[in-house]
Amino acid sequence: MLLFSTSLMETVLSGIRPTGNLHLGNYFGALSNFIQMQHEYNCYFFIADYHSLTTHPTPSNLHGNVRQVLAEYLAAGLDPEKATIYIQSDVPEVIELYLYLNMNAYLGELERSTSFKDKIRQQPDNVNAGLLTYPTLMAADILIHRANKVPVGKDQEQHLELTRTFGNRFNRLYQTDYFPEPQAFNYGKQLIKIPGLNGSGKMGKSEGEGNAIYLADEPEAIRKKVMKAVTDSGPTTPNQEKPAAIQNLFQLMTVVSSADTIRYFEDKYNTCEIRYGDMKKQLAEDMIRFIAPFNEKIKSLKSDSAYLSKVANRGKEKAKESASKTIKDIREIIGIRSI
Repeated sequence: MLLFSTSLMETVLSGIRPTGNLHLGNYFGALSNFIQMQHEYNCYFFIADYHSLTTHPTPSNLHGNVRQVLAEYLAAGLDPEKATIYIQSDVPEVIELYLYLNMNAYLGELERSTSFKDKIRQQPDNVNAGLLTYPTLMAADILIHRANKVPVGKDQEQHLELTRTFGNRFNRLYQTDYFPEPQAFNYGKQLIKIPGLNGSGKMGKSEGEGNAIYLADEPEAIRKKVMKAVTDSGPTTPNQEKPAAIQNLFQLMTVVSSADTIRYFEDKYNTCEIRYGDMKKQLAEDMIRFIAPFNEKIKSLKSDSAYLSKVANRGKEKAKESASKTIKDIREIIGIRSI
């Protein structure tokens, strides 16, 4: 059995597809944890532009979205001095590992993937091989750095399980212990779920522009979105249970408003005196105040192309150093070498 050294510090990896601006759900559900992680772990945070190709973006949209997400990563607090921040396509070693993993990924298990079933329902005229093998590309992203921990939501847990399956299958096939078993990451606390403005479900890009508040949104856009948020005719009895749409508004307040503000509107609701228009106006102003620093940083970073290029190139070098070592080891394990 070939033996390979491992790092003493655990490695954390996560990525995000460049399919639109980052929103409050991304920030509280992921980025705020990333900011803490970068001081405690060997972190790799990447922009998954290969993954976005399954929906066939135009070249200008793809490039612009990658640039936007990089600026937003930095504006949110990710530090290129602390973490490796890189663009997926800058590390072609990922695709080589993707090929090796695909050789031992079976059609049945890929077809049973929940995300594949969801995607073929959403885009029946574009059921491409990239959708089918999405789990193996995700596994390659994780295993290329031999990551120990991966921050994932509920919708990604099956992909992480498949990553463990592919890594363990490789280890058994080649009688090695090269790939670790990556585990879902959390800080031992409940993840903050940020609801959307449409009355149900979480905040997300797929629900339409009006459902999400983006870190790059201008004040007037925020006001319009919040004022259109779904409400009802109001409570009819004291201390009435809140329906989902109203609970969502209060949940949004918990992350951007003061305790006094929340208490004021809770009291108004419980005494059947609440005016949703007043509540939404307050929520909008609190969101504007919370997002303003991110908005300004994003604008500043997007105007500094030299700095964005510097960050991307630094991340590329650091990520390739790790990825190249993995591919060198994998080739040795498999038996791919020069004659």
